[in-house]
Parts: sequence; structure tokens; C-alpha cells
Amino acid sequence: MGRERALPGPLPTHRRARRRLRDVQGAAVTGGAVNGSTGARDVAVVAFAQTVHVRAADNLSEVEMLMPVLREVLDRTGLSAGGIDFTCSGSCDYLAGRPFSFTMALDGVGAWPPISESHVEMDGAWALYEAWVKILTGEAETALVYSYGKSSAGDLPEVLTRQLDPYYVAPLWPDSLSLAALQARALLDAGETDERELAGIAARSRNAAEDNPWAQLGGSPGADALLESAYLAMPLRLHDVPPVTDGAAAVVLAAGDTARRLARRPAWIRGMDHRIDAHSLGVRDLTDSPSTRLAAERAGLFDPGAPPPGLAELHAPFTSQEVVLRKALRLGADTVVNPSGGPLAANPVMAAGLVRIGEAAARVSRGEARRAVAHATSGPCLQQNLVAVLESDGSEGGGGGKGVGQGQGTGTGEGPGTGEGPGTGQGEGGHT
Repeated sequence: MGRERALPGPLPTHRRARRRLRDVQGAAVTGGAVNGSTGARDVAVVAFAQTVHVRAADNLSEVEMLMPVLREVLDRTGLSAGGIDFTCSGSCDYLAGRPFSFTMALDGVGAWPPISESHVEMDGAWALYEAWVKILTGEAETALVYSYGKSSAGDLPEVLTRQLDPYYVAPLWPDSLSLAALQARALLDAGETDERELAGIAARSRNAAEDNPWAQLGGSPGADALLESAYLAMPLRLHDVPPVTDGAAAVVLAAGDTARRLARRPAWIRGMDHRIDAHSLGVRDLTDSPSTRLAAERAGLFDPGAPPPGLAELHAPFTSQEVVLRKALRLGADTVVNPSGGPLAANPVMAAGLVRIGEAAARVSRGEARRAVAHATSGPCLQQNLVAVLESDGSEGGGGGKGVGQGQGTGTGEGPGTGEGPGTGQGEGGHT
């Protein structure tokens, strides 16, 4: 037998957990490389594509919805499926209503040649995190990340109750709208916001979405008109909640010189981290998000001397949650929030977080911002949060890459707006 390779030692003790992390077999992963902004390898988003998001893609399966997006994102880099070192996806079996539904989506990637593949039962942003770590460790040079969700197939608010504490909360069947209303009420009672500010967030987001051809909703009356509508769950009205959305998104990641060859202006991931708050809602301060703040700190958003982000793509499905996130991320007036319209304009569950990273990367690649922050969330009332910091170095690669951009892969046969005309911009509320 040949000489055995020495395995790396365990990572250092984490100061909060007071326990050693498990041994990492194979390539060593250091805390700085994974959680900080000083990793050994530079990794960038080199391509992004998404569907035109619609209220219900009844005539399409998940695979049929996904395939045009995968084709488009690979075309943007000039890579074939066989040229991707690692593939990772995010989806939810509860939305599909069948176990291991993600295996059917692999038909869209191709069954041959065999691929290195993984899946997370999470938003695609967490699949991107896994792929990012895979590249940082040197196990891959390129990665394809995709996610999708058909929320229209069931009763979304009731489906989301399955993510609650199974012993004390889930048996009560509190739907996601009611829980978001509890959080909004806590913010109002604490003086952190008021209903007019929430209406202003909704109007700003959906008006911004008029310039986004992939958004489901676009256009909104002013805050005064919005405040005349009835409550869905006090203090939330229809404009405060996201729409039900069917959609998919895909991203290609690449390391170092490969990224520069595949894209003229890669969007470099300078740091990324995700953290989670307590599972029990009763022990949390719903007006704050410590996990978002800690993830942002570990991702390098608050590094001394670092400029504030020019834009932020926040996964805030409810208007009140944007208030919480802006405070946790210390965003000032100079940071443009959700120029794409955000999840208030299109909220494909399991893909909305990945879309936030893709939207931020595309805008960095186009030169709209030198530095951007992207956020994704999962669980009730912003329970688990991921933060990514993206930057452009201003250089252009020497290859024929098309840049990050955004793909036109709709796979729906329906144009932007999908029947919800400007001025109303509401359609059917995602939690009504």
C-alpha cells in the first residue's frame, strides 16, 4: 500500500458553542476561509438566470420550469453540464407533495455523464453556500447551483406550519401570516415603525419592480391609498405580504482565473455566513435579528474601513421584516434596498433567497454598485439567516464570457405581469 496521507486536525473550539467542531476529512477548512472574508481562494458568481415569475405555472412540471433556466445559465458561461465540477440544488418536498422530489429535477441537469451532486432541503441560497465551501476547499473549480418552488400547488401558509417547533407550536397550526403579524405588532408596539412606513416599503418595492421583467408584480399606488385597504391580520394588509409565486433560479460559481475567463466582470463573494436564532418564538425578541447581525459580521460586512454597500437585496417577504433587517445590517440611507422589487414583487419559496444573491451579483457585474450585500432567510419570523457580501474588482476577464447578467429562461409562455396589471400589483396575496 502507498503512503497514507495525514488527515487534517479538528477546527478550533468555537467560543460560543464551547465544543470542538467535527474533524473534516480531506481538504482542510479553516474558520477564516469559510466564514470570513480572507479565504485562500477567490470565488465569484459568473452567471445568473431566473424564470419570469408567475402566480401559477399549472402547465409545467418542476423539471419543465427549471430546464430553460439551467440551459440559459450554462450558455452564459459557455460551459456544458459536463464542464461543471459540482452541482447543488435547493427545494422542499413539502411543496411538491412527494418525497425525494429533487431527484426528478436532476433530469433537467442530465443523467449522463455522472455528476458530483448534492441537495439541501432549504432555499437555494444555502445550496450556494455549500457549493461555495466546496470550491474554497479546492474540491471543485466550478459549481452549478439551482433552486425552484411551485407554491401554487398547495395551501402555502399551512404548508409552512410544518417548519415550526413540533411539540409546542406546530400543533396549534399558526399560519405564516399570523406569525408575521405578531412580529409586525411587536415592532409597532416598540416604536420601531408604523403602518405608513410599512405601506411606503410596499409601494417602493413594487414600483421598483416595474423595471424588472422577471418580477410577478409591478406598480403600486401611494402609501395613502394602500392604507385604505382592509387588514388581513392586523396590522398587516394585502400590500404587506408577498404573492404566491412559482419560479426557479440558477447560478454558476467559479474560482479565481476560471471566473475571470468565464465572465468579463465577476461578482466576487468576499464573505458569506449563516446563523440561526432560537426555534422557540417565545424566547426571541421579534423586533431584532441577532443571527442576521452575526452572519453579517462574520461575512465581513462591518469590517473596519470597508465602505457601506451600495445596494442590498433583502429576503424580507413581509414589509415589517425589512425594518428588522435594515437595523440588523446597519443599512443607511445611501444603500438602495431591493432595487429588483424583492420578495414583495416575486416570492418563489425555496428560490427567493438565491434570487437575492443573483440579483445583487448581476448589478455588481453591471457596475451599478461596487459593493453589495445579499440576504436570505428561512423559518418563521426571520429565524435563520444567511448574508453574503459581493464586490467587483473592476477588472474584466480575458475570455469570451458574457458576464453575470440575467437569463431570459421563462419556461412559462407568459410575459411579465402575468395578469396583475400595474396600479393594482397585488394579484392574490401569498398568505390569503
